[in-house]
Amino acid sequence: MNKRGEIECGRGRVRFLPEEVPMPRLYLVRHGRAAASFAEAADPGLDEMGRSQAEAAGEKLAPLGPLAIVSSPLKRARETSAPLAARWQRKPVIEPAVSEILSPGHMNFAERAEWLRAYMTNGSWRGATPELAQWREDVIAALVSRAEDTVVFSHFIAINVATGAALGDDRVMVFRPDNCSVTVFDVENGKLRLVERGHEAETKVN
Repeated sequence: MNKRGEIECGRGRVRFLPEEVPMPRLYLVRHGRAAASFAEAADPGLDEMGRSQAEAAGEKLAPLGPLAIVSSPLKRARETSAPLAARWQRKPVIEPAVSEILSPGHMNFAERAEWLRAYMTNGSWRGATPELAQWREDVIAALVSRAEDTVVFSHFIAINVATGAALGDDRVMVFRPDNCSVTVFDVENGKLRLVERGHEAETKVN
């Protein structure tokens, strides 16, 4: 077989084999436990438990690579990516599209947390504002554009966006990915296919 996928058959005939289509696998990791909640700070780092969770996630994922690493720009996601990046000696690519959900700008932290709790419990993307609908589309587009196996360090709602897109589920919260859980997707024909949900727990969004 040559580089173009041709093989020689009897009597000099050539048969063309279909080219293999790459199927990137994505490992979406929710960040470790943050030092402050959604109601307390805009961009907290990890607390002591969160750092331990990040180390454990790095150890768990290490045998898969080295692979490409993508991270939300928020501190808790970047700090969660650090142990794996050090093991693989890879610098994470910062991707704003996999960051935390947009929240109304006029709200203080407590109001923002109350808004998110209500939106998670009762919300559907069908009724989203244009800004939130675009945010959701940007999350999905950033993920399906990956051309290689990638570990993505992201957030609770963004991982739910990916899961909902894969399942055709319009709910804002499809499941509750725990801190440092790993949810696995394949990218097939420009769409997400859910391979495995990450560990689920009754956790607050942080």
